[in-house]
Amino acid sequence: MPWLIDQKPACSLSLRDGAGLATLSLLLAFSAAPALAQDRNAGDAVSQPAGSAPASAPVAVPDDDQVQAGKLAVPPPPADVALPDVKPVIPDDEFNDAIPKLDSQDDPELDKPLESIEAFERRMASEQTDAKPQEGQAPPLGDPALADGDSQELIGDAPVRDAELTAPLPPIDQFEVTPVQFAEQDKADTKDVEIAYQTRIDGLDGADGETATDLSDEFRAHSALKKGDGKAANLAMVNARLTEDATLMQTVLASEGWYSPIVTTRVERSAESTEGAPLVAVIKVAPGKRYSFSDIVVKADPTVPTDLISRNLALKVGEPIVAERVQGAEAQVALALPENGYAFAKVGDRDILLDEDSGEGVYTLPIDVGPRGRFGGFTTAGDLAFDADHIGVLARFKRGQLYDSRKVDDLRKALVATSLFSTVSVEPRKTGEAAADDTEYVTLHVQQDAGPPRTIAGSVGYATGEGMTAQATWTHRNMFPPEGALIARAVAGTRQQGAGVTFRRSNAGKRDRTFEVVAEAFHNDYEAYSAYTGRIAARIARDSTPIWQKKYTYAFGVEMLATAETDYNRDTGDRDRKLYYVAGVNGQIGLDQSDSLLDPTKGYRVTALVQPEATVRNGFDPYVRARVDASAYYPVTDSLVLAGRVRFGTIQGAGLFDIAPSRRLYAGGGGSVRGYAYQALGEQAPDGTAVGGRSLNEGSFEARYRFGNYGVVAFVDAGQAYRETMPQFNNLRYGVGIGGRFYTNFGPVRLDIATPINRQPGESRFNLYVSIGQAF
Repeated sequence: MPWLIDQKPACSLSLRDGAGLATLSLLLAFSAAPALAQDRNAGDAVSQPAGSAPASAPVAVPDDDQVQAGKLAVPPPPADVALPDVKPVIPDDEFNDAIPKLDSQDDPELDKPLESIEAFERRMASEQTDAKPQEGQAPPLGDPALADGDSQELIGDAPVRDAELTAPLPPIDQFEVTPVQFAEQDKADTKDVEIAYQTRIDGLDGADGETATDLSDEFRAHSALKKGDGKAANLAMVNARLTEDATLMQTVLASEGWYSPIVTTRVERSAESTEGAPLVAVIKVAPGKRYSFSDIVVKADPTVPTDLISRNLALKVGEPIVAERVQGAEAQVALALPENGYAFAKVGDRDILLDEDSGEGVYTLPIDVGPRGRFGGFTTAGDLAFDADHIGVLARFKRGQLYDSRKVDDLRKALVATSLFSTVSVEPRKTGEAAADDTEYVTLHVQQDAGPPRTIAGSVGYATGEGMTAQATWTHRNMFPPEGALIARAVAGTRQQGAGVTFRRSNAGKRDRTFEVVAEAFHNDYEAYSAYTGRIAARIARDSTPIWQKKYTYAFGVEMLATAETDYNRDTGDRDRKLYYVAGVNGQIGLDQSDSLLDPTKGYRVTALVQPEATVRNGFDPYVRARVDASAYYPVTDSLVLAGRVRFGTIQGAGLFDIAPSRRLYAGGGGSVRGYAYQALGEQAPDGTAVGGRSLNEGSFEARYRFGNYGVVAFVDAGQAYRETMPQFNNLRYGVGIGGRFYTNFGPVRLDIATPINRQPGESRFNLYVSIGQAF
């Protein structure tokens, strides 16, 4: 007879007749207790309702030993905790009176010891053997709980122990398992689900017509829908791209002055589509008002001249607020101020106050112009390649001149062009030192980080008639600071071998001026002559380089050489080696108005060279060598350039055979008239080799077409060398050909193949030329 009393421990007592065994179980329950207990199995703390005891004093759940011992190990609450006065629902006396008295005299089985579980199971199994109840018969022991709980049993309960549980397992080789059969996955299910869509923009045409910018193109260039190429995994992806593009559309419109557009999106099925055809992602635009400037306010101190800021801030009241124009105007101001003395000027953050009702905006730009400055001195720090005095040599300004950031940039480029630095920077610094006209001196600080000073370089070239030529150089660019370089050079080739040493000081006492001394020895073996030569020369020059192309160039110097050369002997008909001593001076000037040193596309160049010199051999023979070169370039289109050149040369004052063969004038070869061997044109000796001349004329025309990093060139060359001292312009020889170009960051690599026109016996049918840079 079980019972439960709310909010108190309850005991349930169950008695079973038969053998007189009494089973007593004690259950401890807490229903709606003031404090929720901690789950002993799960170990999770249960939340505490309002008004209950503190969580620091949980109610302990007794373990099995405590239950069996009849003891409840409940720890007392802390002494400092004030517990609420809770009145019991049922008084203890009333509860105790309700519990029936249990005494061993009432049931002798209460004092008997409990049998073991094994004995209990054996007894139950023996009692249930053949105990299948008949219809209407009571279940075993008279208690349905020992069976199924049914009062009428059709099938008896299984015994507590099953013999199959103790039966031995079959041998492994006799154990049979039917393999699990998996249904083959349909290949179609593995394909990615994909939906197609189209994109449509409505309502943008009106705004697009008001601006020079193509808003549709600008949108498509960054559109997520466009980048998706009309395909998406699902509709959610299309909607996500629509949301992203709606924000993009607002940004595009705002950049052109529409700051309050309404952009909505939707996905619909194409009207002309059938089932499975593309969806249409629609972006609908209502641009609204296009905002314009109602006022332009610049907050800055006065400048000199007074309109310096206003004339460079190219914004006007009434024009649309276009982001690109605003940014460009601010950038122009940021450039103009340092170019006019304000080295420390800073353009602040703009503010544009928009009025939605009028569609106008007030533009405000704060500018801190700082002090107006003049160039002062130089300071330098870091891993130095040279000192501050040499930095002053590179500068194109003097102390006291008005500060100009363009001249500072020029100085920075000059420092980079020395090739002596890994990194170098130039920045202005305030001094507070007063200068003329209410200005201050500005010091330029150069932070140096010297790079490796030594370089090993090499080059290889080939030309028909000249053969292969390989050249290697070793350079220490700063062996004699500042910028004193030592260069060792060696040449090995089919026609030329030699070695030399050069001392070169760059920026020698003046910006862009170079002083060099050369000592070299070499052997040249050409069809026209063979020479063993020693040479010493000194030169001062202002030359262009691939890094620094100059408008005006000049060079002058002296040279002396001793050379043993073969020449045709008219008396014997043989070639004899003769020794010549040559000394002379030279001067050269140049004007370069082209746009590139190695790959010009427009402009022109003119160079003139004069070399007064004398040959000592069986007497003293002075003469003057002179040459003029001119070239021009005309771009027909961005891809097609027409180029032409002419050259004239003369030697005045000496007979042809009184001049060393290497100092005579020759035509033919890769830098002259292509299609012919090197130095092959001009008067021919009876043995069929050129003897050179005292004058020459050459001309070339090229059509250069470039596509990407590649190009093709069609060309025609003409020229001749003459015994006379002035060009005769007759008996010209022509060569035509085609070439290929591969454009690199250091210039085009050139490969030309040419053939002579009206080819003569002994002349090659084709000649090949490979080098770096255009032919002229």
